[in-house]
Amino acid sequence: MRRLKKRLLNLKPLDQRRLKSVYIFALVLIVGLFGRIVNLQVINSALLDAKARAIQIQRTNALNGRRSIVDRNNRLIAYDISLYRLWAHPQYFNFPGDISSYRRSIEEVVTKLASVLDIEEEIILSKFINENTGVKLFDALTEEEASEIRELYISGLDLEEYSQRIYPQGNIFSNIIGFVNDENNGSSGLELHLDNLISVFRESRILNEGGDGTPLPDVSGPNDFVNDDRDIMLTLDSRLQKIAFEALSTQVEEWDAEKGLAIVMNVNNGEILSLVSVPSYNPNKFWEYNLNDFNGWFALDLFEPGSTFKPINLALALEEEIIEKDGVVDDSGNVFIGGWEIANWDGKGNGLINYPEVLQFSSNVGMVKIMNGMDPSTYWEWLNKLGINKTITTDLFEITPGYLKPKDIFLTQPIEPAVTSFGQGFSISSLKLAQLHAALANGGYEVIPHVTYDFKHEINNIEKERYFSENVTKIVLEWMESVVNEGTGIGAMVEGYRIGGKTGTSQKAIDGIYSDKKTVSFIATLPIDNPQYLVLVVIDEPSKPYAYGSTVAVPVAKEIIESLIVLEEIPPSTIETKIIVKKP
Repeated sequence: MRRLKKRLLNLKPLDQRRLKSVYIFALVLIVGLFGRIVNLQVINSALLDAKARAIQIQRTNALNGRRSIVDRNNRLIAYDISLYRLWAHPQYFNFPGDISSYRRSIEEVVTKLASVLDIEEEIILSKFINENTGVKLFDALTEEEASEIRELYISGLDLEEYSQRIYPQGNIFSNIIGFVNDENNGSSGLELHLDNLISVFRESRILNEGGDGTPLPDVSGPNDFVNDDRDIMLTLDSRLQKIAFEALSTQVEEWDAEKGLAIVMNVNNGEILSLVSVPSYNPNKFWEYNLNDFNGWFALDLFEPGSTFKPINLALALEEEIIEKDGVVDDSGNVFIGGWEIANWDGKGNGLINYPEVLQFSSNVGMVKIMNGMDPSTYWEWLNKLGINKTITTDLFEITPGYLKPKDIFLTQPIEPAVTSFGQGFSISSLKLAQLHAALANGGYEVIPHVTYDFKHEINNIEKERYFSENVTKIVLEWMESVVNEGTGIGAMVEGYRIGGKTGTSQKAIDGIYSDKKTVSFIATLPIDNPQYLVLVVIDEPSKPYAYGSTVAVPVAKEIIESLIVLEEIPPSTIETKIIVKKP
């Protein structure tokens, strides 16, 4: 066997320079890695965490808005649109493709904005105070304009979204709907009164995503991202509202009156189909008007109803059996009560007349003699039961309660029940007068006037009065029909329809003294054979001669009634109307 020889290697010591180089390199690497860890975990941890969250978390828009308001046929009355404010921060101006540290000049940004918004560069440049201060460039930018600005992808330009309320039908609903202020908060009318119902408070919601956009588990509930788009629906009809507003405005202007209102209401359920008042205002430009223009005087102001209250008093007389259906009264032309003379509106007597003729001639003397047969205490208790001095229940913001003389004065001053018999000496709102006439029309039951369908649920829980018996209401309605067929309301007659009504012309008391100023009115119920609606027109202080309920208020009511018949498709009455023209 051959024996292998061992080979000896000569070992040389390591090159010290090479060893030091490797050592230094490794040390530098370790220090660098440690520094990187410190930088990531300590120095820049907050910044990196924020960047990660920005990528992984998406926040939904928390913009608060208001529900749209629509009429009974879903026609828009009020709604929100999104507008934008454009803010500029010159210290961050940067274009796509620029390195992050590069800053663009204001002039360069303005040139791009001017081309997109079609505005002269000088106008935009004038808005910048200096290069280090943020500035609001524009307000009320549309969605289209905002989209074009976004597509520029210019850093330092921020768009702030906000809601603006729009009232597409202008001033015909303004005294009811009201308006919102610059902060989109309700400031008048239903916008204020129903603010909690109309406002939509949305919460910010968070969506978690991975770096590649994959959704990550979160704690969102199944309904967290469901929008509340429910509208507030009104009982009002925009078509009838427009017709009533134009007719009323024309008459108020023609007679140089202070103001006017018109109401159309369903007598069976209290739904208000139209409620207009003038003067009015444009809620889209509310800042151009005085505070007094914002008031809905149908809710705030009281008036003495005058002769439109006579049918109510006749119903009370029938209920207390102080008169009979076929009775008569002697209208002597004047009567003295407690040292005061009371006369008819024309100063003339009508002789022995029946109760329909009391309404036809609007006889003050006849009413005084009729109601003189009722005990004053009983009379006052009836007025109290009718709620003359109470606040009416409604969803139409706060209604001013009526005014009725205290009971002790009513009982000790004979003049008080006397003037009350023809609708003076006390004050009520127009809605209260409409409510009482609705009870005459529907068989005696109280209704709750309202303009929102949401309020119907509350109405069901409200205890309602019954004011009159059904037989009494039928009698009074027939008497009111004679006013339209033969009396002062003949101007409201519509061929083929049975309509009842009563005119009113009441003097206005100023500082406790009756003046020459008047409030004229007319209230109608139709059709008499199947009562469904009432129309009330009140015009305050017409200043031209021969201003009465028959000459000023009736023509407005006639135009509204004709439109109501068409819009609600009311069939002709089953019994033909009889027109009896009395000899002079």
